[in-house]
Amino acid sequence: MVSETDLAELLRSRGLRLTAQRQLILEAVHELGHATPEQVHSAVREVAAGINITTIYRTLELLERLDLVTHTHLSHGAPTYHPAGADQHVHLVCRNCGTVDEMDPELLRPVTDRLAAERGFRVDIGHVALFGVCGRRECGEQS
Repeated sequence: MVSETDLAELLRSRGLRLTAQRQLILEAVHELGHATPEQVHSAVREVAAGINITTIYRTLELLERLDLVTHTHLSHGAPTYHPAGADQHVHLVCRNCGTVDEMDPELLRPVTDRLAAERGFRVDIGHVALFGVCGRRECGEQS
């Protein structure tokens, strides 16, 4: 995770300042792993009740522009944010229980290499989500 000093320096270099809200939101994303803005809001409100959802969205957008967080769409709802710089991974989303698991992107290497070679298309692995049914007994029986 980015230290408070590094975050302050990064923000200053962009003409911004470090606020307690920005720090809390970044910490919440790191603690939660994969979280919607609403989940980040709930976590942050436990510490600072006055932060509203609009501030969460604006701050997540800022943190993404600063390459501190990234997002992907794991459902039809709000985007899910997670720390940037973490190992790239493919998201596996169970349609039955909603569990989000991670997979090493090397498994998709043949597909991404072929797309690059044939079409010049570079896949953003951090935004890849595969939907299906997980291997949990409760979910597999429902398929």
